Amino acid sequence: MLRSMICTTTRPVAGCPSGMQAMSDDSEIILEDLSDDDLVEQMKDDLYDGMATEVREGTQILLNRGWQAGDILANALVEGMRIVGIDFRDGILFVPEVLQCAGAMKSGMELLRPILSRTDSRASLGKFVIGTVKGDIHDIGKNLVGMMLEGAGFEVIDLGINNPVDNYLNAIDQHRPAVLGMSALLTTTMPYMGVVIEELDKRGILKELPVMVGGAPLNQEFADAIGATRYGRDAAISAELARALVGQNS
Repeated sequence: MLRSMICTTTRPVAGCPSGMQAMSDDSEIILEDLSDDDLVEQMKDDLYDGMATEVREGTQILLNRGWQAGDILANALVEGMRIVGIDFRDGILFVPEVLQCAGAMKSGMELLRPILSRTDSRASLGKFVIGTVKGDIHDIGKNLVGMMLEGAGFEVIDLGINNPVDNYLNAIDQHRPAVLGMSALLTTTMPYMGVVIEELDKRGILKELPVMVGGAPLNQEFADAIGATRYGRDAAISAELARALVGQNS
């Protein structure tokens, strides 16, 4: 696949990762002709630009060259999404661009998932169970957090919307996650997060399982009041906090 854009290390601008600047060039890049190291860097650039076809092609090329699926995931896809997360946090990228980036990552993951599931060698920080609480049917923010978490290296278990306590308990029992996340967009559903945390505490689960909460009406004071482990102000911050909780600082 061809690209007519080269990135060089200067100040960040839209369309290139942090520390990169777009520079017009008449030359075209053929992914097959790149060395492994250059291809990985190009894949990170393509992921940043939301170029799903190119990311998928780069993933296939590396597989054909004998790369392990876990190495492709960690070095190209996860690292690429880490850069996206930084620029999203810093206001360089916005939600539409991040969704495009996540879509590009998923195009590569479509090739890697079957291999990772067979070999059980996925480069994962662990499982992250996430769901919107009972009474709340909003999921755009939750979905964006899930994409950022997957990009950070977690295996995301998405429970969807309108989850009662039992859904969280069953998911914890089934998946043994490293972190539990709850989302709410309505002030009327926020208190239900406290109900879930109280039940986790009664069962002794809270001692071992960190709980993150997030959503537009939440703040740190509320998170502290209900006993949440962390409050994620936005998707990028949530991914950083989750990594820190499992001992993987960005």
